[in-house]
Amino acid sequence: MRDVTEHADNVLELPRRGPEGDLAHHVRLVEALLFASAEPLEDAVLRDRLPPDADLARVMECLGEHYRGRGVQLVRVAKGWAFRTAPDLTAQLRIETPVVRKLSRAAVETLAIVAYHQPVTRAEIESIRGVATSKGTLDTLMEAGWIRPGRRRMTPGRPLTWVTTKGFLDHFGLASIDELPGVEELKAAGLLDSRPAITTLPGGRAEELTGEDQDDTDDRESF
Repeated sequence: MRDVTEHADNVLELPRRGPEGDLAHHVRLVEALLFASAEPLEDAVLRDRLPPDADLARVMECLGEHYRGRGVQLVRVAKGWAFRTAPDLTAQLRIETPVVRKLSRAAVETLAIVAYHQPVTRAEIESIRGVATSKGTLDTLMEAGWIRPGRRRMTPGRPLTWVTTKGFLDHFGLASIDELPGVEELKAAGLLDSRPAITTLPGGRAEELTGEDQDDTDDRESF
């Protein structure tokens, strides 16, 4: 119980508005004690602060009635009493804190490939990266709301394609995919270097992509 004694003593030293047996005064006193306490207060603690002739049951009934239907309510917690926010306001009181998670190198590469080559299949992503792409990588990008399944290719096996979403455009401040920076712009921004690049899939949005040996620059927080 935090600073209850200090606060309670201050309450008791206030000029009384009525005789010691005044119910209204007892209600105010218990109200002050509960607000001053960081923990629920048991009946014994409250009785110790009230005059001997005080009717604690009546006091709690009046106090509970006073707070009924309000944003703060009097509730029974274990063996004590405490003020708690009304249950129906829980959703409005919830505080959501965004958690910034840095994407893995594989996720950054996969997102860039989908953005520049969409619609693109998983096999094509693996062909460009030169390594296998786990389902977990695609799931991570889906959970972030940046990619989604596209149409299936009308080829043997009908592989699923992947495309970016409106959420991707919104997060990166793009009006459309056409606003994605070109290779020269990426080099100027320091996201790619000028070493010889490899040719990507025919018909892709980007004409070149850096090799695995310079992927360390891709693992930046801009993605």
